[in-house]
Amino acid sequence: MGKATGFKEYKRKNFGKRPIEERLSDYKDVYIPLGYDEMQVQSSRCMDCGVPFCSSETGCPLGNTIPEFNDLVYQGQWKKALEILHQTNNFPEFTGTVCPAPCETACVLGINEDPITIKHIELSVINRAYQEGWINPHPPIMRTGKKIAVIGSGPAGLAAADQLNKAGHTVTVFERSNRIGGLLTYGIPDFKLEKNIVDRRVKLMEDEGVIFKCDTWVGKDYLTSNLTKSFDAVVLCGGSTQARDLPVPGRNLEGLYPAMDFLRQQNQRLQGLEITGKEITAKDKNVVVIGGGDTGSDCIGTALRQGAKQVYQLEIMPKPEATRTDAYPWPIYPMIFRTSTSQEEGGTREFSVKTAAFSGKGGQVKTLHAVKLDEKLQEIPVSQFEIPCDLALFAMGFLHPEHEGMLKELGVELDTRGNVKTNFHYQTSISKIFAAGDMRRGQSLVVWAISEGRKAAKAVDTYLMGSTSLK
Repeated sequence: MGKATGFKEYKRKNFGKRPIEERLSDYKDVYIPLGYDEMQVQSSRCMDCGVPFCSSETGCPLGNTIPEFNDLVYQGQWKKALEILHQTNNFPEFTGTVCPAPCETACVLGINEDPITIKHIELSVINRAYQEGWINPHPPIMRTGKKIAVIGSGPAGLAAADQLNKAGHTVTVFERSNRIGGLLTYGIPDFKLEKNIVDRRVKLMEDEGVIFKCDTWVGKDYLTSNLTKSFDAVVLCGGSTQARDLPVPGRNLEGLYPAMDFLRQQNQRLQGLEITGKEITAKDKNVVVIGGGDTGSDCIGTALRQGAKQVYQLEIMPKPEATRTDAYPWPIYPMIFRTSTSQEEGGTREFSVKTAAFSGKGGQVKTLHAVKLDEKLQEIPVSQFEIPCDLALFAMGFLHPEHEGMLKELGVELDTRGNVKTNFHYQTSISKIFAAGDMRRGQSLVVWAISEGRKAAKAVDTYLMGSTSLK
């Protein structure tokens, strides 16, 4: 806990935000952090709640010992807070930036007051650690002689690699893109996660002995059969990359793209890379984003920065309630109406809308045809309407990992949803092959991916050595 009466004396204070007009002119971080003194005040609000639900799996899949590091920050022991945080979380700079903070909706104080600013306290700890030079490479003292391949360098793959390297194994991470980071690098826009933050952590892992192989697509650039021949264990962390499509009339028109294709291209532009294939841009266009989640929100912010004429976001589900309802009792993360920083910046949001068709001219989309739905998701008679549409982005989530290529060649069993099937030890139907992250559990959060990577690493270490000291 922090100060015994802190939650009575101080109100919650969030990070500031740059003015909308300013942030729409660049791709830099939207937020302005509070000073470290102010964060000590915020950490003092952590109360003696008895049972810290923020640290439970409902609140934090990583099991971060949140009251402990809050108390240490309050006492000014920032370096000790970092040690406590790193015991359960390999990458606080990622979760402190992009996590939706289920820990805060599970905060006991949050039952009747504003919860603790857990996410920003966590980010302040790791930011100060880098600023003060407390983050330095610590390669393992001894090597086990075991070699492990990790496929995919997203948060799950990075977490698994980091843990297994700490255990003394020689870890090689295969990434099919030209840069490490997976969705952290090519999915999340810079205004939410600047890429120097990812690069900084990757460099640290390299200095600690992790081997990264970019531009290496297992199944194309690297023989799948070599995985089981050359490595003592393999961890599949390739993510859930098969996007959900929208098979409606007019789907064959130009101007209809998966959201990730659009976001990836913009990240490539910011990195000075050449765009291959059809260029996707929102400049001077009527843009419709189909899907109301985080990916859809990222598309809005990106489209506005590119200079879209107007932006619509369509969500098939009804508009959520403004506050927690009986359907989402505390401490469950509630489905409530939220407005992201991108949605603050502009655009029109529509709920209970179904996309019925597209029409166009000369092979190019020009109009989206939609219909309103009732609370039971049934079409409302005579509620059809049209939206001008030069570019439609499908942000409706992901189905499962890509089956063709590596997975098919490995012959691992899949579950009923098309994900890689494992036992409770993250082990696939082939004993030396493990899986973690979205490839195993389906599309989820960065914090869950890190948790999965850590748990899979623990299972691999036990498999190879008979026991493990990994947490």
